[in-house]
Amino acid sequence: MHHFQYQNDQMYCEDLPIQQIAQEVGTPFYLYSHATLKRHFNAFYNAFDGVDRLVCYSAKANTNQAILNLFAQLGGGLDIVSGGELYRGLQAGFEPDKIVYSGVGKRVDEIDYALKSGILMFNIESLEELEIINQRASHFNTVAPVAIRVNPDVDPKTHPYISTGLKKNKFGIDIVSALLGYKAARKLDHIEIKGVDCHIGSQITDVQPFKDTLASLKNLIDELREIGISIRYLDMGGGLGITYDDETPPAPDEYAQSIIQSLKGSSLKLILEPGRVIVGNAGILVAQVLYTKIGETKNFVITDVGMNDLMRPALYDAFHAIKPVTQTQDTAIVADIVGPICETSDFMARDRKIARVYRGDLLAVMSAGAYSFTMSSNYCSRPKCAEVMVKGDRFHVIRKRQAVEDLCAGESVPGFLDER
Repeated sequence: MHHFQYQNDQMYCEDLPIQQIAQEVGTPFYLYSHATLKRHFNAFYNAFDGVDRLVCYSAKANTNQAILNLFAQLGGGLDIVSGGELYRGLQAGFEPDKIVYSGVGKRVDEIDYALKSGILMFNIESLEELEIINQRASHFNTVAPVAIRVNPDVDPKTHPYISTGLKKNKFGIDIVSALLGYKAARKLDHIEIKGVDCHIGSQITDVQPFKDTLASLKNLIDELREIGISIRYLDMGGGLGITYDDETPPAPDEYAQSIIQSLKGSSLKLILEPGRVIVGNAGILVAQVLYTKIGETKNFVITDVGMNDLMRPALYDAFHAIKPVTQTQDTAIVADIVGPICETSDFMARDRKIARVYRGDLLAVMSAGAYSFTMSSNYCSRPKCAEVMVKGDRFHVIRKRQAVEDLCAGESVPGFLDER
């Protein structure tokens, strides 16, 4: 359940009509429900009741400071993949020792920043990275806590662009090489082995790939124990999917039980990195219809939301339900719902059945809380849109809309252009 519901044909976010917010804020804008965010985080955390665990929200799903701050207040940790996400997380109030750093391409300055900050651990993605982190820890006369990200060669049965656990993917180290990596790490003076890490993909709608992954990781942990390497943390990553269209992903309770049962009798502390499952259905994108084109063979609804605002349909051909903010009894049409960008891939939906809409009408693009604003850009010199959070009958602009003046920030014209 989420808190975007109709009352008297008007869509509300919690106790506020979305039409009212649009009149005050303008369009387009992302809209998040505080109640949904809080409930989803708590539901995920409580699903693992009785297990020693740390829920590290995956920052890349949505990095707005208000959302990060909420999860920090709820006692969560943070999964990051860049120095920028580390900065955002610290600014939002996360404790450094609840932050895990993943990602295949950590720069030296980012490694240094994380070492100085005192994060919980680095999830190592290559043996060369392990060497570099050891060198940087030596430079600061400290010890770097690490886990090795294992690639278990498990098919998560998701979109190939968001599959990360197969041998052909760039992420992690295969099981055999990981064992060698742990042996090498044990010999490094400035490395402390803390855990084993794995993340097999995103938008996964079946628990079996998680079970298969856990079986591989347990075997590795047993082998490590036999050679005297003790593991404290098991980082299972994230990836649990949500319903966009007709998917039937497992509920957090079902997902949790599949993991808990496999870990019975273990003293490992579990790290979980949910992102989409917490924020995905907690947000929508509100668009305004600019024009309609009703043709002999094709209809178009042209809105003020472009692929620069919502990249997922163009990038993954991803499905988002699209609903009118004001329900009517008008006859439905089939149309492409598109934006103003000069690309044929600039669409939110193609050949979608939708109630007949007119210039000025508002549309709600559902399930837009994850991998939406974080992937937005200024393509075609379009300012990034606003973000809004609702709590009860109040709303707050948690990111103001970019002004056109902001588009040129940081740019300069060199003097040599005036030379003759």
